[in-house]
Amino acid sequence: MQKKHKEPYLQFYNILGFYPKNISYYEMAVIHRSSAIKSESGVYINNERLEFLGDAILGAVVADVLYHHYTHQKEGFLSNTRSKIVQRETLNKIAVEIGLDKLIVTSKKNNIQKNNIYGNAFEAFIGAIYLDQGYVKCREFIVNKILTSSLNIDKVVKKEQNFKSKILEVSQKNKIDLIFYPVQEKKLENHKMFFETEVQMNNIPVATGTGNSKKEAQQKAAQSALHKIKSDKDLFERIVYHKEIIEENNTEPVGETIM
Repeated sequence: MQKKHKEPYLQFYNILGFYPKNISYYEMAVIHRSSAIKSESGVYINNERLEFLGDAILGAVVADVLYHHYTHQKEGFLSNTRSKIVQRETLNKIAVEIGLDKLIVTSKKNNIQKNNIYGNAFEAFIGAIYLDQGYVKCREFIVNKILTSSLNIDKVVKKEQNFKSKILEVSQKNKIDLIFYPVQEKKLENHKMFFETEVQMNNIPVATGTGNSKKEAQQKAAQSALHKIKSDKDLFERIVYHKEIIEENNTEPVGETIM
């Protein structure tokens, strides 16, 4: 072990539970593109390529585990559970829990978690383990340190909260027109999709949500909207009253109408 790498080796060991064979993979995994390092060949090095690889490996391992753990569940259940496990909010929390957040190299000082830098670095870290140790060791890390210690997939399933269904129940009970309006949809530099959705109730914009899938963005928007209408009675009353104005003007809403 080279002396200059002694401290990084120990830092990564504390997370991994084993010493890296090639520490350069792990060092690359924690370099955000805002702090990319220029190599001797003129190529800027950051964790985006490793993130791409780690995303695929993580998704495959989680799918494999769920397939064998829930032997009688249908595809929809398996897909939904996998989405909850690999969503950015979950990966951000796991990265903090295992201490990966303290090793990330970035020039972005503000709002780091909102930008999903922790979760992205975690995926890159998975990619580093795969390249350094191979699939079997990488799968072992994901299962033992993530799916068992940090998450517990049975608890994830039991704690499922469908905020979209909850806000639909509120809307139906109060005869409110509920719309999930697509604000934007684009492909990011890391080849992942970005969605932003706005919840409108009786044509009044209530809240927005973002995510790497349409479903995730809608769930986050619904969660935020539920919080707002529960904490702001004036807003809820204004939404209910606005129904009369819509009917008088015969306004046709645009978006994904739920009611």
